Amino acid sequence: MLAFPHHYNAVATANSGSSTINVKSQGLPDLATDAPKEFDGPGDQWSPEALLVAAVADCFILTFRAIARGNSVEWHAIDCDATATLDRVERVNKFTEIQLNVRISVPSDSDHEKIVKLLHKSEQNCLITNSMTCNVTLHTEITEA
Repeated sequence: MLAFPHHYNAVATANSGSSTINVKSQGLPDLATDAPKEFDGPGDQWSPEALLVAAVADCFILTFRAIARGNSVEWHAIDCDATATLDRVERVNKFTEIQLNVRISVPSDSDHEKIVKLLHKSEQNCLITNSMTCNVTLHTEITEA
């Protein structure tokens, strides 16, 4: 890992003839975004809200992968279904809660208690949720394969 601080850059570009916004970051594919249907957008593009929730799910899995590797824990597959609640609090729109529903498939000889502990550690160490003020709730389901 590189020394801190790390710096990330993205550029968003729009024109008055289209509601779509183009988001770019060096070396990455461009993303077309728009407002979600909840804010009168078309609902057929990535939105800032959807990108933020996707970042939470993605970061959770990346964090788990690193923690599992560091603890020599084997696993087969994991998915993280993140659901965020956006509400109006004191006249400000903000995310108030994120629920993480995590399903993980592990070898049949796995220590389920240890897996749950590592999943909770992953939630506690996710840099995206640590950068937010909303509550995060983790629900886990372990299956053996």
